[in-house]
Amino acid sequence: MKRFLAAMRFLTIVPIPGAMGTASEDLAGSVPFFPVVGLLLGAAAGAAAWALSAFAPPMLAAAVMVVLLLTFSGGLHMDGLSDSADGMLSSRPRERILEIMKDSHVGAMGVIAIACVLLVKFAAMASLAPGRFWAAAALMPLAGRCAIVVNMALLQYVRPEGLGKIFCRRRAVVPAVWAVLVLAGAAWALFAWQGLILAGICVGVSAAVAAYVYRKIGGSTGDTFGAACELVELVPAIVLAAWPMHAARWIQ
Repeated sequence: MKRFLAAMRFLTIVPIPGAMGTASEDLAGSVPFFPVVGLLLGAAAGAAAWALSAFAPPMLAAAVMVVLLLTFSGGLHMDGLSDSADGMLSSRPRERILEIMKDSHVGAMGVIAIACVLLVKFAAMASLAPGRFWAAAALMPLAGRCAIVVNMALLQYVRPEGLGKIFCRRRAVVPAVWAVLVLAGAAWALFAWQGLILAGICVGVSAAVAAYVYRKIGGSTGDTFGAACELVELVPAIVLAAWPMHAARWIQ
């Protein structure tokens, strides 16, 4: 229970009373629960999207869902995306990139990255039919949190300090396999064999993000975990908007 609560505290803004789940050992052991938190957030997002699609026009429903998905983490992952963009798109050497990423100020590349991600997320969700709208909303938080675990498994942590280092005391290989299985199971439940392809695309994009990050700085930071989450969270909405998948009967 402590490790689950630690994952909830780190990944969401859900108020949890008491000090349970705040110890560093609880945080270090919370990684296997990231997909579980993603499932819970996905269930909440899917229910909200289903309700919105019943009475709100598509563009308004999409805008509300974009804000809701951002609110789940209090903007933590978006901040990581912004810092990563400022550093890695600066064409500077590795050490200077890490310095820029650590700076709390938001630069032009960070603003551009945030704007692009929010715009694409909104456009993709606004173009979805009601059945796909709530299915995408349900998969997006799960895909993003699974991407964090996959990046933890693929990359070593490069900073000597930082909150993210707590989660990287060990390579998260087993948690990453678990995360992929959870994502594949959820996608299969919604779209059968095509859902497995969607899950595979999410994992592929997670690996591509990890490869780019490795090329730029040789490993991960807390900011790059947030960037991976935000970028992979886009994937279900984009794929569902662009690909005529056959959904399970009960989501029609």
